Amino acid sequence: MIRHISIDACNPLRVASVLAEILSGKVYKFLIPGSYLLIPFDDCGTHIVVLKEGDVWVPGTDTESAQIRPAKPTHFAVIHAAISVSLTQQEIEQIARREGWRVLTRKQEEGAPFSAIEFWVENRILLELFVPEFVPQYMQVMQPEAIAQILGQSIEPVAV
Repeated sequence: MIRHISIDACNPLRVASVLAEILSGKVYKFLIPGSYLLIPFDDCGTHIVVLKEGDVWVPGTDTESAQIRPAKPTHFAVIHAAISVSLTQQEIEQIARREGWRVLTRKQEEGAPFSAIEFWVENRILLELFVPEFVPQYMQVMQPEAIAQILGQSIEPVAV
């Protein structure tokens, strides 16, 4: 189970505020200046750290913990997350329109493996949002038999 993720944003406070609206959460200043933490206070301890654009996590040295360092920003990000939300599809679409962010609903009956709402934070970071009626489809697809049908049999991990 994924408990938290970090993303960067051109406008971290705005992004954290919008995501807090979608996840019914609260926004706090994070430990890194200019960054924010959004917490929906759910049963899983979920939270999202929204860093300044270009900030990245890097490993510490020796016994130091991971640290945030500035890096050259990139427009798109490889990271994406799927998040269950309590809002409706219409509410999510309304928020995306208000923010000027791309939103697209993929439907299982139209060829996708499961229904999800592609919510593009600042038109650069993909969050797949699952409204309550999409969750059973997703859970059904994430079973061994369904995955084997879609992707084939699992492969043996590479020996290290």
